[in-house]
Amino acid sequence: MTATLAFAWLNGEYQPTDEVRISPLDRGFLFGDAVYEVVPVHDSRPLLIDAHIGRLGRSLEALRITNPYSDAEWRELVAGLTTRNGGGDLAVYIQVTRGVDAGRDHTFPEGVAPTVFAMTTVLERHDHSHGVSAITLPDQRWGRCDIKATALLANVLARQLAHEAGAADAILVWNGEVTEGAVSSVLIVENGDIVRRPHGNEVLPGTTTDFVVDVACTAGLVCHEQIIGEDRLRAADEIWLTGATKGIAPVVKLDDRPVGAGSPGPVWRKVAPIFEQRIHE
Repeated sequence: MTATLAFAWLNGEYQPTDEVRISPLDRGFLFGDAVYEVVPVHDSRPLLIDAHIGRLGRSLEALRITNPYSDAEWRELVAGLTTRNGGGDLAVYIQVTRGVDAGRDHTFPEGVAPTVFAMTTVLERHDHSHGVSAITLPDQRWGRCDIKATALLANVLARQLAHEAGAADAILVWNGEVTEGAVSSVLIVENGDIVRRPHGNEVLPGTTTDFVVDVACTAGLVCHEQIIGEDRLRAADEIWLTGATKGIAPVVKLDDRPVGAGSPGPVWRKVAPIFEQRIHE
């Protein structure tokens, strides 16, 4: 299926790759009826591209939005934007909405083509050698966080509160259990082992987290999928925040209390350089 729109951020301004103009009646604007994906690009090469395309496809399927492109076409889109923006280290943002409707009916319209919006931004290098701080907040999001939907208002509010507290992110808690961060996934370290929350509707399957766990297991560490209670989080030897554009950030302070010794822990110091090496291979 041909999408109605593809935009790229080029030379400091938005330039359409098609002649179709975006409409204020697009269901992405009206309802947040859309999904998104962010593909990190290192040294002009997309990292975990198949995993990101696969997750995009699952999100589209969950919302019953027709996937407008094949996997090969998505790869071509990412490669094209990377080339046209000079390559190097970039983040390719992709958004797919259900399309442009004739009105504002909540039911799915028939016969509309999905809208595709894509752009690149410079992928910043993060120095996590001194660690970051985080706060905890109640998780007030909807119940299908496994879908990477664009309706992120609860995440925005949580991230703003973290920012105002001088923290890198907010770790969200639902019924006494850690779900994920407002803009990241959460891992903890206990007695040298890494623990992540099992996959489920409450959390988004993290492609970068999967990669981090793979790197850690390759390095000889033991990784578990277990529920992480709030008390377990606070007692952890190490807490990590992971994300496609952030890598692995060690949390050294949680709610103004030190995590472990209050500095990046030994397991993070072992895994982080291997992770950095792997993403450039």
